[in-house]
Amino acid sequence: MVFRRRDRRPPLRAVADFLWPRGGWGRAFHYVKHRVRRLPDSPERIARGVWAGVFTTFTPFYGMHFVVAAIIARLMNGNILAALSGTFFGNPLTYVPIGVASLQTGHWILGTEFDADVDKSLVGKFLAAGDDLFDNLIALVTDRPADWQGLTLFYHEVFYPYLVGGVIPGIITATVCYVLSVPVIRAYQQRRRAKIKAKFDIIKKRASLDAESDSGS
Repeated sequence: MVFRRRDRRPPLRAVADFLWPRGGWGRAFHYVKHRVRRLPDSPERIARGVWAGVFTTFTPFYGMHFVVAAIIARLMNGNILAALSGTFFGNPLTYVPIGVASLQTGHWILGTEFDADVDKSLVGKFLAAGDDLFDNLIALVTDRPADWQGLTLFYHEVFYPYLVGGVIPGIITATVCYVLSVPVIRAYQQRRRAKIKAKFDIIKKRASLDAESDSGS
């Protein structure tokens, strides 16, 4: 597998690396970029996978971005591994501006009010929705009454506007990444093939010289 680690990380180390990878997000970005360019596929299919992954980061399906990106890449005949890599466009450094852009666009399209303190209230609404979901699951097997107020508020003020509003900035950002990726990946693959061919030519030349030397002796 291209992305499989040889050493297994402890759960806490995995969480810490997700929030802040070793070497920082700049190094992580270059690592993912290097892996994407080395994928054995056409530049167009790889770039379509990147498109799917970047677009997915503008959707509110947190925790399922890999699955959503893979489905979109499959529908677009894009490279699925590139799609999974493209989801790294969304990270703790970019999720707030992505969320603000998506929510602001969504509320504008729907004609509803956008919360200017979304970076503060968004986390609270996510937590309230999670608490409601947990409590209502408990209510299914106990006598406790179910309360959907947090989930309802989350759906109307966050999830649905986010889902609607993420389409436009998601398409624009993903398309820019696609346009930039195709020539870069193509140039990288051509340069890599040229290097491999040059190495084989050197090996053939050495083998030919060795054969001539053996025949002369």
